[in-house]
Amino acid sequence: MFVLRRKGLLTTAVLLFTVLLATSVLVAQTAVPATPVPGAANPLAVKLGFPPDAKLLIIHADDLGMNHSLNRATFEALDHGWVSSASILVPCPWFPEVAIWAKSHPKADLGIHLALTSEWLDVRWRPLMGKAIVPTLVDDEGYMPLTETAAAASADPTHANIELHAQIEQAQQAGIRISHFDTHMGTLFQTQPLFNLYRKLGREYGVPILLPKGTPTADQPKTPVEVAPGGIVLDRLLAMEPGVKLENWLNAYEDMLAPLPPGTYQLIVHLGYDDDEMRGTTRDHPDYGSAWRQADFHVVRSEEFRRFLADHHFVVVTWRDLAAAMGPEYQNKNN
Repeated sequence: MFVLRRKGLLTTAVLLFTVLLATSVLVAQTAVPATPVPGAANPLAVKLGFPPDAKLLIIHADDLGMNHSLNRATFEALDHGWVSSASILVPCPWFPEVAIWAKSHPKADLGIHLALTSEWLDVRWRPLMGKAIVPTLVDDEGYMPLTETAAAASADPTHANIELHAQIEQAQQAGIRISHFDTHMGTLFQTQPLFNLYRKLGREYGVPILLPKGTPTADQPKTPVEVAPGGIVLDRLLAMEPGVKLENWLNAYEDMLAPLPPGTYQLIVHLGYDDDEMRGTTRDHPDYGSAWRQADFHVVRSEEFRRFLADHHFVVVTWRDLAAAMGPEYQNKNN
């Protein structure tokens, strides 16, 4: 998830609701088509074999591996095509279940939700490399910090580099074919050194990264992030915002998506069952909590939502589909 939740209050992460909901970009290091212009033909869609007026949509589930309730809902959604992609929190306690599932689903579109934070109070996780090796990545209790600002303030980029490599390599060793990277709670956008690391990891592993176009890092607010040559622009990154009543959940998503012109978009959802496990995990967080995740799950699996997407001419795609526009260099690195 990209939004910080703590002590029952919502703190908006720097990048999600201020800029990420406006524009975002998938950066690659290979030649790709020109940036789509909203309201005009979508050249990325054409390159991928879709009509020029196509509205390409990734439906993306965050936080896979956090707990069993979330895993069950996300696996079901991926199996049925209700979501097209998900990203994994490798340090989380239920990662082994994800690894087992991924072995029997080699075509699943799974990215790594690169993590330096552990935001819940009752379910927490530690760096894979441990306090002795990455001491700046833990709080006083030995866990990853609760907030992205605390994590960025204490993290030595060298330690972050060691830990994030460990997360990626553990996923690879488990047999997961990684389709993309993103950053849990936007932590890797908080400082220039962490942002540089994020981009370096994408280049090193030949994996596309989710990146806000023209967004400054938190410690250099007057220095917008430049889009690398060949970047594929996602015209908007969309997600449910706090304040929506549960009975209006589907309508809120439809109102969010209906006005979109031809282009390429990602919709982030947070799935789970509203059960004892999820309520225990998220007990102090009504936003992005148990009822929220059940509501998201109800929406993506509903026939009404799928009919809405078809009626509004959305084509549901994956990160791996978009990567096909990047040419053979990317494909060769990830076979």
